[in-house]
Formats: sequence, structure tokens, C-alpha cells
Amino acid sequence: MNAEPESGPVQVLIVEDHQVVAEGLSALLDEHPDLHVQGWAPTVADAARSAEQERIDVAVLDFWLPDGSGVDAAAGIRQHRPEAAVVFVSADDSDQAMIAAIEAGASGYLIKTASGEEIVDAVLRASAGEMLIPASKLHELLSRSREATRERSDRAQALASLTTREREILAMMSKGLDNREISARLNIAYPTVRSHVRKVLEKLGARSKLEAVVKAAAAEEPEGAHVEDESPTD
Repeated sequence: MNAEPESGPVQVLIVEDHQVVAEGLSALLDEHPDLHVQGWAPTVADAARSAEQERIDVAVLDFWLPDGSGVDAAAGIRQHRPEAAVVFVSADDSDQAMIAAIEAGASGYLIKTASGEEIVDAVLRASAGEMLIPASKLHELLSRSREATRERSDRAQALASLTTREREILAMMSKGLDNREISARLNIAYPTVRSHVRKVLEKLGARSKLEAVVKAAAAEEPEGAHVEDESPTD
């Protein structure tokens, strides 16, 4: 943070939709003499309202919330408290979640299995303007993110290179049909089907029909969709 800290204990906002977790974090942080939990926001909208009405030095956010994500909550908080530090404490340990948090300006990202001491230390260090994510870890995450983006682009290009007939055959492969069944469905010769299947595998860089189907599905999946699928576990 660039702003000079106000006097008194660090004011903390907990953004967490599970009340039991929020109460546990509140009790933990309030035990430290330099910290004071001034509020609890169970939603993105509540977090923005709290930031508008109260001083916030550090926001401790869950990644998944009922009306959005902690990234959305961080943006809402910083509209009113641009100097506030942000620390995520989440059950989601995916690279995608961590990268999204970093891009949202988070000082740190802890998993909910972190000890109470680690969480308190993270909040205190974030309030002092420290970045808790080591540069080596940040570089590793961003490198993996760039590699994943390249892979998605390569898969999308490979899928786009398929002819209309090859796409038809790929769709039938995804339904578990074998070459003879595809031949009968499309009313084309069996050797022709085999030739098309070989072309599909070659273009998608797959060694089997199953791998081709999986790669095609991955190419069509919107970026970040697999992250959202994990949200109920948080």
C-alpha cells in the first residue's frame, strides 16, 4: 500500500459466505492486539457496501462467493478503498484461481488448511505492504498460465483445420461409435472412414480416438470453465 496507515489496529474485513468459517477467522484475527475485524461480508455486494461505509486496511477473501468471486469482491472494495490490501484464504488451490487473485492485486493467497499463525502473519504482512507470494512462485504460475494458453490456441487451430466430414466423424467418435457404425450412419465406405479417422488423429496430434475426443473437447471448452466447475467444493 502506498497510503500512510491510520493509527490504531489494522482494520480487517472478512469476505466469506460460510458463517462458521467467517466466525473462526474473526475470532482468530481479533485475538491479535494489532488486528481488529470490523466486519463480515458474505457476498460481493456486501463487501462493496462495507468498503464504502467503513475503513478497511486488509480484506481477507474467499475465492468463491454466492454472487461472484473474490476477484469481483476485491474490485468492489478497491473502488472505495484503493489502499486496502487483499489476502485470499480459499479451498481452491488451482493455478487459475491463484493467477486470477494475483492479477486482482492480491498480496497473498493461502489455502484454508493454512495454520492460524500463517493467516495472522499474512494479514499483518499484507497490511505493511508486503507481497507474500514469492517471485519464484509467481514466475512459475505465470509460465504455466502462458503455456496453457498456447496449448489451448494450438488445440483450437488443430480443430479448426478439420474438414466438415472430419468433424462429423469426430462427433460420432465422441458418441462411442466404431468405424463400421460410422460407415453405416454416413453411408460411406469403411476404408474411407478409416482414412478420415487417421486424418482426424493426425491433425489433433492424438494417438487414439479417445485422445482425439478429449483434445477436441478441451479445445472447445471456454477458458476458465474448469475452474468454475470446482466452485462447489469451496
